[in-house]
Amino acid sequence: MCKNRAAHIKAVGIVQGTGFRPFVHRIASKFGLKGYIRNLGGSEVEIWVEGDDGAVELFLEALEKEKPPPVELEELKVSRVEPRGYSHFTILESAHSLTERSQIPPDIGACPHCLRETIDPTSRWFRYPFNSCAWCGPRFSMMYCAPYDRENTSMRDFPLCDECRSEYSDPGNLRRFHAQGISCTRCGPRLRLLDNLGVEVACDNPLSEAVSLIEEGNIVAIKGIGGFHLAALASDDDVVMELRRRKQRPRKPFALMALDLEVVKAIASPSEKHLELLSSPQKPIVLVPKRVDTLVSSFVAPGLTEIGVMLPYTPLHYLLLSETKDKFLIMTSGNRKGLPICKGTEALRELSGIADYFLVHNREIVNRVDDSVIRLTAGEPQMLRRSRGYVPRWVKLPFRIRGEVIALGAHLDNTGAIAFEDKVVPTQYLGDMDNLENIDFLLSAIDFLVRNYRLTPSVIASDKHPNYLTTEFARRLSSELGVPHVKVQHHHAHIVSCTASNGLQPEEEVVGVAMDGVGYGDDGHLWGGEVLLASYTSYERVGHLDYLPLPGGDRATLYPVRITAAALSKALDPDEAIRICLKLELHKMLPGGLRELEAVTRTFQRAPVSSSVGRFLDAVSALLGVCTERTFEGEPAIKLEAAARGGQLIEGLKLEVSDGRILTIDFLVQLSEARNLYSVKDLAYTTLTRLGEALASLAREELKDVKLKVAISGGAAVNDYIVYAMMKEIGEILLPRGIPAGDGGISLGQAVVAGLSF
Repeated sequence: MCKNRAAHIKAVGIVQGTGFRPFVHRIASKFGLKGYIRNLGGSEVEIWVEGDDGAVELFLEALEKEKPPPVELEELKVSRVEPRGYSHFTILESAHSLTERSQIPPDIGACPHCLRETIDPTSRWFRYPFNSCAWCGPRFSMMYCAPYDRENTSMRDFPLCDECRSEYSDPGNLRRFHAQGISCTRCGPRLRLLDNLGVEVACDNPLSEAVSLIEEGNIVAIKGIGGFHLAALASDDDVVMELRRRKQRPRKPFALMALDLEVVKAIASPSEKHLELLSSPQKPIVLVPKRVDTLVSSFVAPGLTEIGVMLPYTPLHYLLLSETKDKFLIMTSGNRKGLPICKGTEALRELSGIADYFLVHNREIVNRVDDSVIRLTAGEPQMLRRSRGYVPRWVKLPFRIRGEVIALGAHLDNTGAIAFEDKVVPTQYLGDMDNLENIDFLLSAIDFLVRNYRLTPSVIASDKHPNYLTTEFARRLSSELGVPHVKVQHHHAHIVSCTASNGLQPEEEVVGVAMDGVGYGDDGHLWGGEVLLASYTSYERVGHLDYLPLPGGDRATLYPVRITAAALSKALDPDEAIRICLKLELHKMLPGGLRELEAVTRTFQRAPVSSSVGRFLDAVSALLGVCTERTFEGEPAIKLEAAARGGQLIEGLKLEVSDGRILTIDFLVQLSEARNLYSVKDLAYTTLTRLGEALASLAREELKDVKLKVAISGGAAVNDYIVYAMMKEIGEILLPRGIPAGDGGISLGQAVVAGLSF
């Protein structure tokens, strides 16, 4: 005789908004099991199954082996219980209690099934821009709160029509049974086309009309799932330059969207790994080498060897691209310089001087979320911007922290984070914290996570820099909540973000190499090229780059010739520095010309100083004439890497290490002497390679008597040549995994340091 058994299961991971409940309903029915499944308030799922002996075990096996593509089962907590005598298996109404915190579902790119329906003339979703199913579509961007039910999303404004309701209620419908985001042309969101005054443009098909306007050279703001894009022709120099003028974006590269992988191959030279990333459900922007014969305007990514490309991640984008002549467009963030991406009616005000028309829809964007950006470094994916598709996934730690943490991140490329138990949940990319609008964005993003994870903060973490707005807001928050405020040194946070994302244990110490643009140092100077002997809760600075003068402070970062001239003046003397700069015509790269050059060489002793890798690379880039004015963060260093493509090592050019210091000033003198003897690409390649070797040399000093891992992080840690050189000298090194090496990863490091040390 068969014996009835029962199991009570808590499923943790990405289990809400993924078709998991309908899937469980089907396999429970398949094995003749009774019971229920329901969403709970911490984004977890509760399951009760009971039935014949053996069926429960088969059910548990199927949970793992047959789950829908978007489902990620991180943990199944199974308790053997006594059967209750349920008569059938049901999907219960969601409960709002929190028993196990689970992952809030991220936005998922349109699946192939939905795209096929969108272009199938026999489908009732033919040309429907908002088609989605249990396996794809917006999640986080339209969620007000957990659990992920339609009434807790902006889809609550769109009651299901009879046909959609029938599919929603049909257990046999694989992709639409209990799929909360579904809709169709009868019951879903609708498109409208507006001019730049907000007046509706009369037309039969707003999407096709928008395509015609783009083809005529207009710039159209398009409301997507996480915010607005500015769409424009990427093959027309005049259009690209006009977009640059309107957006006040002289040289920062624009992202492209291409219809499919064949179009990507026509404009770029992707590897298999690039193609894999482009095709992933997250659909990030991927940096791919340009084709020499590309149709993309040279003004899209001037001075760079790569272009950022993504595939359409909604039917709206797919339909738009499919009607264009080129099958690719500029698709760049819809925002004014320095402000968050627009997500609602404010776009008409903020983008009125940039966009000629607006293609909008009537579904609210609840959580704005920009596109994610990934590149390959040493052949492996490195995240530059972590946002749509990845947020709000958490980072799982191999240990538990004390209490619960709010971390407010860095100043540039900011993300915040919360932490609890053995998890850190970073926010989406938020931008630079120069404006109150961005601070408001940070606080609202943190608030969303705090509310949904029912966080009771025990500690607030921030950067150590006393003048950062995030530091000030952390101090206020700490005072309001009556909890400690832990200030985490910038580069320690960088290294911890690397070790935590690689799953190192609390007792492990590493040699950390932090290389970035700026961070407040313990000696009051600006750090950025540091070798640290570090654990999660302590660090010792054991090496660094020479301190370079930054005459004029921020002006030196805008016009890096000032750094070059000051360094030469310090190594030689002002008159000799002026002579070299005049010979290389560097004075022409300063707004004030010769007078500004002379002022720099006479006053550099009073300037602030920095050990930053970023500032050193700025000085080299200026000296080589690669980039003499910074118009976006990291531009001189990024262009220096591009200039190094195809370069050869110059044997006689060395970057020496002495007494824990990398002698960058001496190297700049050597470089000035070699400037007219070798090609720019050889000089650029040699500089980056020698820097990697010098950093590796400092790291090796700490590896002599102990076996430690080497962890590298910071914005410059994605540079191919630096990383390859370090790997050649050291062997295996750790790079951040799944989070940015730059300042977008700082909040993770802050959260871990604060969670272990307060």
